[in-house]
Amino acid sequence: MPKPVIDYKKCTNCGNCVDICPMQVFEKENDKVVVKHPDKCIGCRACEVQCPKGAIKIVD
Repeated sequence: MPKPVIDYKKCTNCGNCVDICPMQVFEKENDKVVVKHPDKCIGCRACEVQCPKGAIKIVD
């Protein structure tokens, strides 16, 4: 089952992943992006592609 993982050393909390994810896996909490619903991830990798810092990886 695919699961998105955020590298917070690289993440700038820009919100691209929040905006692009078709399954609403990500949310912003207190100005920080979090993986709120990892079980909804379909592994499309849109978040990986759209992350300008390469801070998101999909792991199986």
